[in-house]
Amino acid sequence: MNETKLDSDLGFIHRFQPASNGSTRTLLVLHGTGGDESDLIPLAKILDKHAAILSPRGKTLESGMPRFFRRFAEGVFDIEDLKFRTNELADFVAKASKKYEFDPKSVTAVGYSNRANIAASMLLLRPEALSGAILFRAMLPLEPDKLPDLAGKRIFLSAGKYDPIVPPDNTRALVELLGKAGASITENWEPSSHSLSQAEVEKAKLWLRQSGGEK
Repeated sequence: MNETKLDSDLGFIHRFQPASNGSTRTLLVLHGTGGDESDLIPLAKILDKHAAILSPRGKTLESGMPRFFRRFAEGVFDIEDLKFRTNELADFVAKASKKYEFDPKSVTAVGYSNRANIAASMLLLRPEALSGAILFRAMLPLEPDKLPDLAGKRIFLSAGKYDPIVPPDNTRALVELLGKAGASITENWEPSSHSLSQAEVEKAKLWLRQSGGEK
């Protein structure tokens, strides 16, 4: 694993691990509030042990804790900041693909809860930055001014039927919008709340394997 570092050209503190065994996939892993660039490395390796891993640290602070965009309250987002941070993150991925020489057309985002929301925002505002995404407990982060073209994008979306933080209707609104934009969506509804289960991770791993890019 490369050392954690701040690259003045890329602009994010991040970690990067090259692909192995001929894999063409890169996993963009996004940590949660208070986490850092090391948090989801183990999850990424479970999902695809051979994929390259790009893991940035969020640049927004909430009570001193890093996250990827500002919010006013639980589920109430600062939309202008979300738009700015989404574009900033998409630009970082593009620059990182050149520096680390991975295929920018084979990047799959992995996010849970608020980090799934910025991954969804990337799909809606900067679709060229991702080939697909694994979204655990995501909600509709914003309404784009223009419907993106998500044809060819593959998305695994896993939600909890009894989630008190992300209402099922909000998740369904995201699914409907992504589908209307042309994305291929695999929905997985768990009889659970907001917590993530090992069973869901295994389902996402199988979905990822079936989507190609793994040797």
